[in-house]
Parts: sequence; structure tokens; C-alpha cells
Amino acid sequence: MASTSMSSRGSASWTAEQNKAFEKALAVYDKDTPERWANVARAVGGKTADDVKRHYELLVQDVRYIESGQVPFPNYRTTGGSRRG
Repeated sequence: MASTSMSSRGSASWTAEQNKAFEKALAVYDKDTPERWANVARAVGGKTADDVKRHYELLVQDVRYIESGQVPFPNYRTTGGSRRG
């Protein structure tokens, strides 16, 4: 979900429900929508236009970090599965 850049800058103040509403609102109100951030904020609830714009900017920054390889892949453990011996 979020890298340390988002979590260290207050993304914890966003609930899971607000994040889901944020994602849905971004799909509805694209970059060409007049008053985009005000519309997104209304859809999210409890956030200002500046709040949602900053949240979006942090999301974009996180994606850039991930795509540039600056965020390491997690070391997932593999589970049982079939073993051949």
C-alpha cells in the first residue's frame, strides 16, 4: 500500500474507508474535472481539498519510488505447496 514516505507524513489519519472513497473519487474526477479536489474531498468526507490533493501527491511520489526501484520488494516466505523429493 503506502511506503514510509506516506506513513511518515500523516497517512495514518486516513481511515480505510476514506482511502477507498479517495480511490473511487479519483476514478470519477479525473485531472480535467473542474474543482477536482473539492469534489474528491466531498466524496471522501472529513477532508479538505488541500488534504486530498496532498494525499494524491504523496501517492504519486510513492509510485515513483516503487517504479524507480527505491523501495525494496518485501521478502515473502513461500508456504508448503507440493514438495518433490
